[in-house]
Amino acid sequence: MVGIGDEVLRKFKQDIDEEETRPQSDRKLKVGIIGTGWIAESHVESYKRMKDVEIVALADLIEGKAERFAERFGLPLARCYRSGHEMLENEELDAVSVCTYNSTHAECTIDALEHGVHVLLEKPMCVTLDEAVEIMRAEKKSGKILSIGFQPRFDPNMQMIKKIVQSGVLGEVYYIQTGGGRRRGIPGSTFIEKSTAGIGAVGDIGCYSLDMVLNAIGYPKPLTVTGYTSDFFGKNPEYTPPEDAKRFSVDDFAAAFIRLEGGIILDFRISWAMHMDTSGDTLILGKKAGLRIPSTECWNGSIGGPMTIYTDIGGQPIQYQVPVLRNEGPGLFDRKIRSFLDAIITGGPSPVPSKEILYNQAIIDGICRSAELGREVEIVIPEI
Repeated sequence: MVGIGDEVLRKFKQDIDEEETRPQSDRKLKVGIIGTGWIAESHVESYKRMKDVEIVALADLIEGKAERFAERFGLPLARCYRSGHEMLENEELDAVSVCTYNSTHAECTIDALEHGVHVLLEKPMCVTLDEAVEIMRAEKKSGKILSIGFQPRFDPNMQMIKKIVQSGVLGEVYYIQTGGGRRRGIPGSTFIEKSTAGIGAVGDIGCYSLDMVLNAIGYPKPLTVTGYTSDFFGKNPEYTPPEDAKRFSVDDFAAAFIRLEGGIILDFRISWAMHMDTSGDTLILGKKAGLRIPSTECWNGSIGGPMTIYTDIGGQPIQYQVPVLRNEGPGLFDRKIRSFLDAIITGGPSPVPSKEILYNQAIIDGICRSAELGREVEIVIPEI
């Protein structure tokens, strides 16, 4: 049955070959960075590879941090500010990357949109569903491009997953198991404090695994969530450095049972830390066939090996593999940045639209609320 897998791959490659030529800007786009922590490093390095971009301003709450960042990355002409608001008030910007703590994502993004600036917002979108709604209201009012920083969307294997599902080869999807995570992988810094991160593993890497499957099935509306979170490892000084264990105040593991519109069930689990190498492969079960997506050791935005499609032919169960695709050309982060810039030049649409990630955020919010209440919760999304 190798021929079937080859046919799926051939169709996918054909779509890639038919991509449109990249739009060209008649001037350099003026970009600012809000927050100069480690993720901002990837943004700056990527922007610097774009010939139609000029990084003109940096902002960080910590005194001297933006200046040190500018020196480190060779940006002597970039003006530095102590807040994103101050930067927005004093600069004529085309776009900003919001690279701040999770807890200030909403505040900084809304401020930028209200100043008439396009925004590339790092993941997770924010902390709560209410914040996501307010961001979208500001986006709608501003008419500006808002893209959420999900670079795995640009991995050819992630695109293949969507191609397989959307092709109809699986038939009607009714159940999904997804998640993954790390056996030992609790980050430090501001990721582990509620005041700055707001949420832990469920938002940091959980948002990625949710997007992988929700994007593939067309982002149906979430209806209810039964969620669970724990922090057994983060607060354990035998596992986490004692100074970090004392301030650890987010989740390091989460699981949930989610009901989606269309009768689809989503069984989810994610981990920064556990006594297990994996919480299982991703499974997408359809009425015609099933798709197995191998897990990775440390959720990195791709897949852990060749995918397998299980189906019946002539009344007999068969299976065939879809080989791992190599990412040709620019890296995923560059593709994320470039797609955002192209959307600005052409007037949209957003490459990773907020209307989709709103549902991602609603699920995360539902998991946290359900875990706190100890029962199933309904997801109600306000009018935007």
